[in-house]
Amino acid sequence: PRHIEVQVFGDTHGNIVHLFERDCSLQRRHQKVIEEAPAPGVTPYTRELICGAAVKAAKAVNYVGAGTIEFIADSSKGFIDPDLVWFMEMNTRLQVEHPVTEEITGVDLVEWQLRVANGEPLPKRQDELSINGWAMEARLYAEDPAKGFLPTMGRIDILEPDYGSRFETGVDQGGQVTGFYDPMIAKIITHQPTREDACEWLAAACARTVVFPLKTNAPFLCSALEDEDFIAGRIDTGFIAAKGEALLASATPSVGLLEDALVAILVQEYFGEPRHLFAIPDDHLSGDQPGPWRAAIGFRANSAARNHATISVDGQTHQVTLPKDWRQREVSAQPVGGGVAVHANGLTVLATAARTTGASGGHASDGAILSPMPGRIIAVEVAAGDTVTKGQKLLTLEAMKMEHSLTAPFDGVVAELNATVGAQVQVEALLVRIEAVE
Repeated sequence: PRHIEVQVFGDTHGNIVHLFERDCSLQRRHQKVIEEAPAPGVTPYTRELICGAAVKAAKAVNYVGAGTIEFIADSSKGFIDPDLVWFMEMNTRLQVEHPVTEEITGVDLVEWQLRVANGEPLPKRQDELSINGWAMEARLYAEDPAKGFLPTMGRIDILEPDYGSRFETGVDQGGQVTGFYDPMIAKIITHQPTREDACEWLAAACARTVVFPLKTNAPFLCSALEDEDFIAGRIDTGFIAAKGEALLASATPSVGLLEDALVAILVQEYFGEPRHLFAIPDDHLSGDQPGPWRAAIGFRANSAARNHATISVDGQTHQVTLPKDWRQREVSAQPVGGGVAVHANGLTVLATAARTTGASGGHASDGAILSPMPGRIIAVEVAAGDTVTKGQKLLTLEAMKMEHSLTAPFDGVVAELNATVGAQVQVEALLVRIEAVE
């Protein structure tokens, strides 16, 4: 089935209009993920019938203000047959997806609400409203698709929207995502002449949006928007469930992202100062005074020890070979703490130079103590350099209103400590690393 809804608006003077339909079929567990307007597969004739029915329903109850009449439609024919559309419910409010309607009609629905509440008539008549182009909206959530879409909580240290799109958010950089509210960080909206263009622009906007250290569904959104069936408009409410794992592949680091991470680590190691965009042209790679860090990268990369390296990405170690095209690569990265936040295709990871080789990463057996879940550190019992014994308490993590003690896996020394009281940490963040005593 397809989920089609119609935006209606009424005033206190008896005027009621519709602002055309939206398609909200792309859902996960009945939660809308991507919305668009107008709805694909709706002909002018079907649009007139559906929108006309919505206006009749609103008039029947003398409706005032913004509202949405929602329908379920049989999409088995590949288009919306007006004889196979059924009323589902009415939402008596302005909905999350209202920006796509604003984009195609050129009106400000919030302004309309205020004017109607002030007793004014609707700013436009029905014959003054028309559809211009195509708009799409993606909901950016603080959740980890690679871990069953579990919500992620904590402080957002980096929030960089794609400024080529409409970006609406109630969270700023430095703000907190808690477990008390919906985990939606922002809405990303694009408006283009055609559906194909709107889809392409929205995929690019999701890919360029940076959030760190919280995991988001941005890579998942990119995969959905780039799916050939979605681009062709072959969508229904079971689309995400049917695609399954195919939409989740981008939620884990690709080979390209691992290579970007290695290049970024090399830049950071050489400069030791903040850099945001690592652009590496292939010129000026020799000479006494070459371009500042192009040659530096060349020097580092051409050393035998750096052609192959072990790096840690989000607590997992990877053997990475320096790509042959490293001179032409443009890597989006930003130093954070003792590592580098590296971004590509909507996914942002924490990369560091691995301190040990051959380690599996992420397991207590190699001395790496990772956060088992998002939470807040409420106690730290050790300091860097301390000698500890197996089972000794290292720190206490508070999560979901429960306290969790993390202990030493074996006798050793605290070689690395990345925990401070009061800090918010994400799942699998490296908190402590214990080195065995020889």
